[in-house]
Amino acid sequence: MTDYAIGDIQGCYDRLRDVLAKVDFSPSRDRLWVAGDLINRGPASLETLRYIESLGDAAVVVLGNHDLHLLAVALGGHSPKRKDTLNDILDAPDHDRLIHWLRQQYLCVHDANRNLVMAHAGLPHIWSVQQAVACAREVEAVIRGEQAQDYFSQMYGNQPERWCDTLTGMDRWRVITNYFTRMRFVSEDGSLELATKESADNAPAGFAPWFTYPRQDDVKVIFGHWAALEGNTGSDRFIGLDTGCVWGGALTLMNMDSGELIHCDCT
Repeated sequence: MTDYAIGDIQGCYDRLRDVLAKVDFSPSRDRLWVAGDLINRGPASLETLRYIESLGDAAVVVLGNHDLHLLAVALGGHSPKRKDTLNDILDAPDHDRLIHWLRQQYLCVHDANRNLVMAHAGLPHIWSVQQAVACAREVEAVIRGEQAQDYFSQMYGNQPERWCDTLTGMDRWRVITNYFTRMRFVSEDGSLELATKESADNAPAGFAPWFTYPRQDDVKVIFGHWAALEGNTGSDRFIGLDTGCVWGGALTLMNMDSGELIHCDCT
């Protein structure tokens, strides 16, 4: 078995199949780790979602902000945004099955054997791996459970801006969600700055890219979400796989054992 990790697909189904063909990917012997944002903004969100779902145990998926947005539209009463490409999913005859499957996916995955974590936006320096996994499991249970509708109706927002152990209810779940799916710049105390989407060199005053802060462990982190990085973090520990496919960049696949990167040009 070969494990591959892939960055934000965002409905670029043809490029997904092209890059998998480059490594002769087969779900009968290989596994695909998807770093979130399977869908939205690209031309074929439905086909992408159906394909990843069809992989069964050969796919390891964490949810990105676009995936959660679909769930917020489907379950939380929110309306699609002007640039969304979600209608094909919302109108599909297998809509209910796909939404149910998406709700079963993760916010954070920890591979202890590889000493590796995958989360869509990354891993804040203020959390240990064990704390991050516990926080992820807490919100995953909400997404899968009877409180999902209330959660998705209140998910959006930038407050609280910082983690605190005493947070409860929706405030707690929202900040956990924001760390895993929206984070780019943080302050030393872990406060989130969620407005800035530019490159790492354009940090707002008092903030820095989350991956520049020292950690108390040597865990590797695979993440997507930040296309403006073009995969460059300046560290072998922090592996950014969003290379802007939906914006005309490339879709990037990584062999998780050798570290080899395979690109498929999306222009």
